Amino acid sequence: MKRGCIFLIYLLAATFVCAETQEAQDTLRTVALEEVVATGTRTATDVRLLPVTVSVVDQEVLTEKSSPNILPTLTEQVPGLFVTQRGVIGYGVSTGGSGGIKVRGIGGQPNTDVLVLIDGLPQYAGLYGHPIADNYQTQMAERVEVIRGPGSLYYGSNALGGVINIVTRRPKNDTIITSLHAQGGSHYSVDAGITNQLRRGKWTEAVGFNYVRTSGHRENMGFDQYSGFARLGYDFNTHWSLNATGNIAYFNTANPGTVSEPIFGSHQHVLRGMATLSAENRYERTEGAIRVYYSGGKHRINDGYKAGEEAPQTEYNHTDLMLGVSAYQTVRMFRGNSTTFGFDYQHFGGHVWNKGLTDAVPATKEVIRKTQYDLAGYVDFRQQVIEWFSLDAGVRLGWHSAAGFYYAPQAGLSFLLPQDAQLKAVVSRGFRNPTIRELYMYAPANDSLQAVNLWNYELAYKQYFLGGRIRVGANLFYLHAKNMIETRMVDGRPKNVNTGELKNAGCEVEFSARVWKGLMVGANYSYLYMVNPVLAAPEHKLNLSVGYHHDRFRIGTNLQYVHGLWTKLPVTTAGGGTVSTGSGNPVTTTAHYKQNFVLWDAHAAGRIWRELWVTLTADNLLGSEYEINAGFPMPKTTVMAGLQFSF
Repeated sequence: MKRGCIFLIYLLAATFVCAETQEAQDTLRTVALEEVVATGTRTATDVRLLPVTVSVVDQEVLTEKSSPNILPTLTEQVPGLFVTQRGVIGYGVSTGGSGGIKVRGIGGQPNTDVLVLIDGLPQYAGLYGHPIADNYQTQMAERVEVIRGPGSLYYGSNALGGVINIVTRRPKNDTIITSLHAQGGSHYSVDAGITNQLRRGKWTEAVGFNYVRTSGHRENMGFDQYSGFARLGYDFNTHWSLNATGNIAYFNTANPGTVSEPIFGSHQHVLRGMATLSAENRYERTEGAIRVYYSGGKHRINDGYKAGEEAPQTEYNHTDLMLGVSAYQTVRMFRGNSTTFGFDYQHFGGHVWNKGLTDAVPATKEVIRKTQYDLAGYVDFRQQVIEWFSLDAGVRLGWHSAAGFYYAPQAGLSFLLPQDAQLKAVVSRGFRNPTIRELYMYAPANDSLQAVNLWNYELAYKQYFLGGRIRVGANLFYLHAKNMIETRMVDGRPKNVNTGELKNAGCEVEFSARVWKGLMVGANYSYLYMVNPVLAAPEHKLNLSVGYHHDRFRIGTNLQYVHGLWTKLPVTTAGGGTVSTGSGNPVTTTAHYKQNFVLWDAHAAGRIWRELWVTLTADNLLGSEYEINAGFPMPKTTVMAGLQFSF
């Protein structure tokens, strides 16, 4: 930790000196200090006035590396956030799947503790309570805003550890532009798509379609996906507008199993979609919206078989849904005030059945058909007391049909200090209600489970230098979770139980600088102290990036160091003292399951005619050997090359 901090401090100092020594007439574009976000609040707000910590990854950064999914970019750009992977493209679902998201060590397996939103509305499978990682395409995102810490005040259950909000594309000025891209490379990987954006007077439109595929770097690890999105809007006048948003994704993949225990005959076919309709209002002293939304999916999965086993005689099938209404109104009652009142209703659940594949089993065997509802209201009071001091206090009160009454308070202070500096302090509570799977499905089911809850205490500092060309930030946090849901052996059988506590603490550091015209450098570092080890949550994560943009070319490189990443947790047997891998077989060491690795990536693009660009991306240039999911070695060096054209 000390070596990492010393290295980062040296980097900050060196870059600052470089920037300070430039001539006064340098024509660098000044970056505005006021960064406006819509996450952590329901309306667009200066991020300096929010007590919570919000990281913003804009469209330029998301698209620069040509990744079809937003999650790899977030792992690099957001300190304290880590996403599990298993291959070149695609995360998969069910056994052998990845895409688990951890924020400050909170996330769950599968991920039920970090909430993913699209335009502020929740996206997760109604039965299992977790997001589907392959559903979050880069092409639909204008930017991504990440709350590092609980977001339950505004977003309720599943925002226990953090929130990822994908803000979809919406042209702001009169325009019509169509963009095409196509690239291919290692392991017969292909990524191709088209988007169109239009704004004419009162009408706005953004639509797109994308196709990706790969054969994978291991046998039986192919992936292909078709996805599309659309956002339509109409401004009735300066005060009222109507917006409709939708996306759909269909993918096929498989679980190859671990290297030591391969799986044969596995296949996963998943269809996911969402749609929203929102009426928004904006006046001088008040603004708000009412939104109706639907999301759902259909999954068909065969988990396959290992060597020496018989092929499965049934196939897993499920459909799920989430229907909801979200309404809020922000009122500026007096000078410096912003008070938000909100109401949320969700109805979610699904149907699971096993389909027989042979005459020896029933054609259909019911597993569960179940729905639940959640009803909540919240209020958030924010007041700028004086020019340099703001306070925030809010609470969410709700009722879950299985878990009963719950509450989620939050309080924070924000100080605007001299020399473009900020200091924030926040105390917040996050929670997660037990999912239908945990309560009622399969052998470990326990319908007496209570909600998981977490208290987060955080202190944050940020400062801008040279008119915003240099930004430095640091966070200290401590979080304490109770009633964590785990599967344990009780009376000789597995059972989901509320057990134990989780205590994590750490620090996060961010830095960015526009050193010269078109030249940007950035760094972020996070240290996570865990009283007990947490799966897929690195103890240290350091990311360094350099990029240069010219009107005819752009180049960039990224170096990521991960240390102390558990891919499989050590456990103590009931007899005490014996360490095992979780399989019940005693071992003398678990070092193999604690990973340290360095990844070096690079990308470049050149304009060869008008808006026709040729692109090149190379990942893991060092050919590092590492795993994120135990038993699933990641690919070595991979290369993608292609074309981009806009007109």
